[in-house]
Amino acid sequence: MFSKILIANRGEIACRIIRTCRRLGVATVAVYSDADADAEHVRMADEAVHIGGSAPGESYLRGETIVAVARAAGAEAIHPGYGFLSENADFAELAEGAGIRFIGPSAESMRKMGSKAGAKELMHANGVPVVPGYTGADQDPALLLREAERIGYPLMIKAAHGGGGKGMRVVHSAAEFHASLESCQRESRNAFGRDRVLLERYLQRPRHIEFQVFADRHGNTLHLNERECSAQRRYQKVLEESPSPFVGAELRQRMGAAAVQAARSIDYCNAGTVEFIVDGSGDFYFMEINTRLQVEHPVTEMVLGLDLVEWQLRVAAGEPLPLRQDQIESNGHAIEVRLYAEDPDQGFLPGSGRIERLRLPTADAHVRIDAGVIEGSVVSIFYDPMIAKLIVHGADRGDAIRRMQQALAECDVLGPKSNIAFLERLLQHPSILDASIDTGYLDRHLEEVLDSGAAVAHETYFSAAIAALLDEEERARTRAGNSTDPGSPWARADGWRVAHPGKRLVCFQHNGERIEVSARGYAGHYQLDHAGTHMQVEAADHTQGWLSFRHEGRSRRLRCRRLGEDWLVFAQGRRLRLHAVPAFAFEATSAVAGNRVLAPMPGRIIAVRSQSGDEVAAHQELIVMEAMKMEITLRAPRAGRIAELRCGEGDFVEADQLLVMMEE
Repeated sequence: MFSKILIANRGEIACRIIRTCRRLGVATVAVYSDADADAEHVRMADEAVHIGGSAPGESYLRGETIVAVARAAGAEAIHPGYGFLSENADFAELAEGAGIRFIGPSAESMRKMGSKAGAKELMHANGVPVVPGYTGADQDPALLLREAERIGYPLMIKAAHGGGGKGMRVVHSAAEFHASLESCQRESRNAFGRDRVLLERYLQRPRHIEFQVFADRHGNTLHLNERECSAQRRYQKVLEESPSPFVGAELRQRMGAAAVQAARSIDYCNAGTVEFIVDGSGDFYFMEINTRLQVEHPVTEMVLGLDLVEWQLRVAAGEPLPLRQDQIESNGHAIEVRLYAEDPDQGFLPGSGRIERLRLPTADAHVRIDAGVIEGSVVSIFYDPMIAKLIVHGADRGDAIRRMQQALAECDVLGPKSNIAFLERLLQHPSILDASIDTGYLDRHLEEVLDSGAAVAHETYFSAAIAALLDEEERARTRAGNSTDPGSPWARADGWRVAHPGKRLVCFQHNGERIEVSARGYAGHYQLDHAGTHMQVEAADHTQGWLSFRHEGRSRRLRCRRLGEDWLVFAQGRRLRLHAVPAFAFEATSAVAGNRVLAPMPGRIIAVRSQSGDEVAAHQELIVMEAMKMEITLRAPRAGRIAELRCGEGDFVEADQLLVMMEE
């Protein structure tokens, strides 16, 4: 086993690798950029070395610098994590040439899989089923269009290099082809430095099922069963689970054998993932081999009781695989979701900023948290906005879903917006519960999972008001106890006045609407009114995030807790977030003329489609910007003439910066 390794990555995966190394007694060296000087992986590692600026190209993609740091620190091996340089054959070769073991496959194996086009050709030659398409090196747009016509629509354009859902477009007609090709090539160029694409037939409503494979330097290759990753939005995985509810024993045996054959065909070593798409009849087709550890590897670890990072270290150190294929035993069911700083109600726009409060469930035998941030950490605009991965294990799939629902209910993020409420609704959706989802389902039916703006029951508003009243009274008692006159009636929070019945007004904002609840009473006994609806409450109590009360002889208990200036109420199968506002504070609003285009978040301008003086149509594409590894298209707010353009290609812009001004 190694005595010291360098981790050429950041965030959640770097922290996860460090935890295994600590258990094994392996010292760790972290690297960090300007933006990550105070990051959690820097604090956790035994050593940490600064390697450059905030942008990945100035730091985490500087292979020669990272290898030099590893040599200077005395690291015997480099673990690349996933993303960044993890599938870069030149980097693996550079490390090995410097006498440092690369914890992953050989450069030769990676080069065979580095191009999706070459990989498909190789798999086809080795008897692994592949989807029909075009994988040639000739990238002339006219030729690609002719090939598209031959394959037939719908088809998919895919970046030949890279992964993670980047550089992928579904094309439904020839009229869409050139615009989709250009967008795909541009995104691929920005993400992977190369713009070669391949074309393949787009299968209608397939499932995405992948097999974890492992091989050592002693000729042993095996698979560690499958993961189902069909819940996706724009080719980004949203929920992963193992085992797949679709795969039976016979299909598992056939797909597992194909995955092992795929690994052997490229002389694979260490951890990898063979990804397949599967149609409703059980026919499966090779998509790609990810020559690294996958983001969703924890679900495999949870059902098999293994540590795949430990396996990686041992195999890289020259040891044989710890188990044989017939010794792999699966137990129960595991599910993983990813908590992101993003706003699902605004097109999943990535967020950034300081995490003022972070609440996650307590880890135990059934709940695992893989996080790269803590309370006070900053979600940077330069990297993926993941906050944490939440993984649960249950006796069966139903048990795992229930545990995940409970775990999500314990999660809160104050600061950048998060996708927690979206994930909660997803885990209640019928297509998830009955395992009928396919890779395109969420894109076709996203409105079913997004907050539909359904009417909120009066009782939900009353519940938030009860919790706010009890909280106000408790804080008033605390203040009175610390004052010089703790018995003064003026120190009470019950609305008491001389010769006047006590009345308080509790106010919230929700979806731009002001909610007013009037209350009479004290200490858990209240008469409440909202919009003409009345409610008499008795014996109300708010303890450790749970609210209980009695109404008309019926007791009620629900989750309700404070998050900064907001109240979270869990009712009607949803998480409702109400922002508390002063009872007598009002805001004046005015109509917006729609003359300006603002940057929705910090990022870099990568394309400008119009210039000052141009006449544009409503919703015409004006600017394309890149932020948080994502392309964002900004469109004209209305038809008219552009009065002023305040940005150019390559510019970095801040959130809410004025980019385009329309003429009045």
